[in-house]
Amino acid sequence: MAALEDPKPTPMMAQYLRLREEAGDALLFYRMGDFFELFFEDAKRAAAILDIALTTRGEHGGQAIPMCGVPVHSAESYLARLIKAGCRVAIAEQVETPEEAKARAKREGLPSSKVLVGRAIVRLVTAGTLTEEALLEPRRANVLVALAELRGSVGIAAVDVSTGAMVLEECAADTLGAVLARLSPSEVVVPEDWSHGPEEAIYRPRTTFASDAGAERLKAVHGVATLDAFGVFTRAMLAAAGGLVAYLDHVGRGSLPLLLPPVLRETASTMAMDAATRGSLEILESAQGARAGSLIGAVDRCVTGAGSRLLAEDLSAPLLDAAAIEARLALVQFWRDRPIERAQLRDILRAIPDLGRALGRVVAGRGSPRDLGQLRDGLSEAARLHHWLTGAPDKPALLADVIARLTGHGALTDHLSRALVPSPPTERSSGGFIADGYDAALDELRATSGDARRAIAAMEARYREETGIATLKIRHNGVLGYFIEVAARHADALMAPDSGFTHRQTMAGAVRFNSLKLHEEAARIAEAGGHALACEEAHFEALVAEVVAARENIAASAAALARLDVGAGNAERAAEGDWCRPEIAEDSGLAITAGRHPVVEAALAKTGERFVANDCQLAADNRLWLIGGPNMGGKSTFLRQNALIVLLAQAGCFVPASAARIGLVDRLFSRVGAADNLARGRSTFMVEMVETAAILAQATHRSFVILDEVGRGTSTYDGLALAWAVAEAVHSQIACRCLFATHYHELARLAETCEALSLHHVRAREWQGDLVLLHELADGPADRSYGLAVARLAGVPANVVARAKAVLAKLEATREATGGIAAGLGDLPLFANLKPAEPEPASPEQQLAEALRAADLDALTPREALDLLYEWKRTLPGSGR
Repeated sequence: MAALEDPKPTPMMAQYLRLREEAGDALLFYRMGDFFELFFEDAKRAAAILDIALTTRGEHGGQAIPMCGVPVHSAESYLARLIKAGCRVAIAEQVETPEEAKARAKREGLPSSKVLVGRAIVRLVTAGTLTEEALLEPRRANVLVALAELRGSVGIAAVDVSTGAMVLEECAADTLGAVLARLSPSEVVVPEDWSHGPEEAIYRPRTTFASDAGAERLKAVHGVATLDAFGVFTRAMLAAAGGLVAYLDHVGRGSLPLLLPPVLRETASTMAMDAATRGSLEILESAQGARAGSLIGAVDRCVTGAGSRLLAEDLSAPLLDAAAIEARLALVQFWRDRPIERAQLRDILRAIPDLGRALGRVVAGRGSPRDLGQLRDGLSEAARLHHWLTGAPDKPALLADVIARLTGHGALTDHLSRALVPSPPTERSSGGFIADGYDAALDELRATSGDARRAIAAMEARYREETGIATLKIRHNGVLGYFIEVAARHADALMAPDSGFTHRQTMAGAVRFNSLKLHEEAARIAEAGGHALACEEAHFEALVAEVVAARENIAASAAALARLDVGAGNAERAAEGDWCRPEIAEDSGLAITAGRHPVVEAALAKTGERFVANDCQLAADNRLWLIGGPNMGGKSTFLRQNALIVLLAQAGCFVPASAARIGLVDRLFSRVGAADNLARGRSTFMVEMVETAAILAQATHRSFVILDEVGRGTSTYDGLALAWAVAEAVHSQIACRCLFATHYHELARLAETCEALSLHHVRAREWQGDLVLLHELADGPADRSYGLAVARLAGVPANVVARAKAVLAKLEATREATGGIAAGLGDLPLFANLKPAEPEPASPEQQLAEALRAADLDALTPREALDLLYEWKRTLPGSGR
């Protein structure tokens, strides 16, 4: 940037350029009065994103300086748009007052008239470190992740900075993608030069990712001598934690946000799902990137943001522990059976503020009196819930645990209730948030200020009477303070030397004056007001310190309220949709009666249509279903609905079915639908094969796999061959539960050799030339594909359909004559019985070439070389002896 090469910048520009260099790749918000200003390339970039005016200011390096700005009071809304656009923002604030700047200039022997107020970057605003309410989505967690690899294992440290919840775990390098897909981080931090980091990762010095330093940082944050009470963490986890805390310290400029004690997560404790499966099942967002149309959009009935965030976590990481799943289901059942109490609970929860995020802002030093008021109100309601629920009969174990964590804040809430006004303001700079009667000294200061204001009102009346000027007013502004104002035509009387008034300012139609008495009263107001503000600020800091000391207990209560909300919300959804409680089993069966797809059913309900339910019964001797039928007949919906029912059940939710028995699934795989990944140079077929390869490499006998149209992206022969081989491998090598939808009728012959494979199809009928899709699953192979009927239904011109019908008749006649493209496949042995083919013996020519390559010609004598030539000649066919 040529404009930055000016050899003699002004003091302000020199300060800006120093901060600009320190900001690195972040946009620099440079505070000037009531605005954050951006200059040079920062201004161009921000103006384009924010759609605000780009102007110029002065010159630098012989060029006009591009600039734009945003008001400080509304900066959060602009920050939100910049963060959403992928920017990072450095906030440069004034770190000294003008008086302090002048004192510094005096110490340094500089002219006080030219001294520049000191500024410094006080914070980096990044996607993963947001705490402000206006910058966060209430129903979505905001996760920051740090990664560190040690000896082939990747340590993962994840934290939601807005609530302080921190989790440490470890995984193999080849499963990192699946773990990151589960965490769905807003920002990922990795060591510099680490080649395995995800795209858009933030690279930080490798020295900050040392395991020993990580352990020490965690001990210092939590004030403990050992981490044993939190869990046994590996070195890779501690290295990642060290990098995470160091990054938070860097962006906070030495001020850390709320960090709760780290929780150890065993990766093997939750169902594994890779990114492709999560995208295919649209768990947290639809294919269009929206919450609407996703699983959570159809399931979530929580009334708090914290509850919705916890439900998203549950759905992202379904459990593998049957006892833990049953505990969640029992909580849902408790509220499902009590509709009146459930409604009362939800009304109470709906009015409770987001305690976790209010606590996060307070601990991070960005809290307001309103946040303290939210903590007061929320904890008071939690105590009321504790009192109400303690006497409830037949409480499940999880509810009893939740209730126990709702109390213990009596002293704090009592203190906050006495100290704060009923509705504290969001800003504390103007005071007014400490309640009357809390501090006698503060009350006295307020009384003094109030008395002085009344005295000024009396003074105004007296001056009007003494001067005879009925329009005389005593006004106030931020520059002059209090002053007397009269119309210009009355000014002469107050200009007289013996009038007792002093001229201050002449306006277009008015003249302003001061008086000794007014000056004295103004000084009293300013002094009392300043002392009152300082007193309120001191009380605020004391209250914050009290909250910070109780942060872990407050966070526990916030988490308990979220779990209550999830349990009651899931019960509400179950009652609303007549969902059932699934039975969790340790075997490898799957028995779903009248299962439905929650998202599709909800969409159909809006139009008054009914969803057609279907059964799915998989067992050890019938674990692979081959499903045929026409497009749009419901094959993909059937596949997905069963995968979602398994996911919901192991997340601890009721499921959309009449009955469900779920054998625990360790890994869930979905290869349904694909799209070109042009960014990585992958076609649809390549994406399909990569996903299929992952399934064949990672699935176990306890997994559940849904496959849709494997092999459709290539030639018919290649596609059929691949689909045949994949079906065999799933059946005979992996031996897992699988639903396999296909249009290859030839695959039905697999039922002759695969004893655990059964044939099914979605029913359809043609009636008077129209295709009727019944969306019902029936036993047996599909009789036909109805492809031409679907094409006609989609609006393909009639002449094209007619031509296709003629071509189809010719192809089918040829197939009948030759036995079809699958002729002879029945003679193949099963996939598992195939042995590697014996290599064909090398030809004499190949043997001669290998011998020639192996000969060391430089080491041969002439006699040895001649003998070799004779020997090689004898090995060739047709040569004489």
